[in-house]
Amino acid sequence: MDKNEIRKLLEHLQAGKINVDEALSKLKGLPYNDLGFAKIDTHRSLRKGFPEVIFCQGKSVKQIKEIVTRMQTTNPVILGMRASEEVHQALKEVTDKIEYHPQARAVVIGEKPKAYSSQTILIVSGGTADIPVAEEAAITAEVMGNKVERLYDVGVAGLHRLLNNKEKLFAANVLVVVAGMEGALPSVVGGLVDKPVIAVPTSVGYGASFQGLAALLAMLNSCAPGIAVVNIDNGFGAGYLASMINQMNEVRK
Repeated sequence: MDKNEIRKLLEHLQAGKINVDEALSKLKGLPYNDLGFAKIDTHRSLRKGFPEVIFCQGKSVKQIKEIVTRMQTTNPVILGMRASEEVHQALKEVTDKIEYHPQARAVVIGEKPKAYSSQTILIVSGGTADIPVAEEAAITAEVMGNKVERLYDVGVAGLHRLLNNKEKLFAANVLVVVAGMEGALPSVVGGLVDKPVIAVPTSVGYGASFQGLAALLAMLNSCAPGIAVVNIDNGFGAGYLASMINQMNEVRK
């Protein structure tokens, strides 16, 4: 849809030939911004409720800077995942409205929105070594406008640590459970709560964990109902899905 088509669409809206919902439906098909090396989906927030997220790993610092510079013209908040300290320092040359979360390897440009929902997403980690992936999920959910609480290092090796915090488990609207090794924690949590559980296997573990494959298969084979599983170390995907579930009945203003 080019400028002339947009103008015609707006004229039809002004003249009452179409209604607002019909106009929004047509706008959802607007094009991307072509930088040559990247095609930025500038209207993803219109379709999905949140802008396109930058996966920094594998991109050059120069490419990331150019993407952020272009995205700033249309997005009040930008999220960059798997970002190094080098990327963080480079982006300071683009904007001073930047916050770096080293554990999550995430950069947030702009201001985090206020929580759209009064409900809480609880991020649970099996061990301290799982916290980087858990933080990736937590930062993602926060930037998407959710109340987030954390409950870390409560794995099955010391189950009393989890049970001593059962009030937090019961109070959450959605739970993201992050674990490596044998990946048993989501099954335990799933057997205790009546809310959706998103399981995240991590690559933490000794040789036979196969860089998270053992945990992934264990979570896929969980006997507890109500558990969804994302890919190994995919805290971002878990945080994004948790946000969508948490905000299903919310109306953004």
